[in-house]
Amino acid sequence: MQALAGLVLAAAAAALQPAQQAAPAMAPPAPAVIEESGLRQLLTVRRVYVDRLTGGETAAQMRDILISALEGSKLFVLTENAERADTTLHGAAEDLVFTDVHSSNDSINARANIGTGRSSQYSRSSTAGLTMGESESDHSTERRHEAIAAVRLVNKDGDVIWATTQESLGAKFRGASADVAEKITGKLKDDFERARKLK
Repeated sequence: MQALAGLVLAAAAAALQPAQQAAPAMAPPAPAVIEESGLRQLLTVRRVYVDRLTGGETAAQMRDILISALEGSKLFVLTENAERADTTLHGAAEDLVFTDVHSSNDSINARANIGTGRSSQYSRSSTAGLTMGESESDHSTERRHEAIAAVRLVNKDGDVIWATTQESLGAKFRGASADVAEKITGKLKDDFERARKLK
């Protein structure tokens, strides 16, 4: 009985082996092909819904700033109705305000002593001394502002067609969150231009 079971297993393995060898191995697409496909899909985007961003308390504010920046780009229509959108922007954002504290202490000291002495009936002695010291300490606090966002455009099939991560410590004339939103929009505009050149 064991011999029959072994024979059946060997026959099944032999039957599967040629089928496995006959099927050509599918190589994954090259990164350039994937990027080009995503860029081409960008051109099909007509209506975008910006989903709630995950992150801290400031993620909701970042979402509003991002919607404003994207609306200003005029690349596509933004909608508040997720069902009407052909693409959804998902992501996470954080806007932090923190204090950097720097402390340093420097000091220098110098000493010099000179002494002579003689011991006899006529005793003679002289001494001299010099001591100098300086100490300096510095303590500073600086309020810092930092924002970061990672976002992606996802089509109706659930495929990510575009993604970016941007961060900022603030710009000359705008805060960190607004700067991150402008960087995201700028990257999206650049990639739309690259997609248009692929045609």
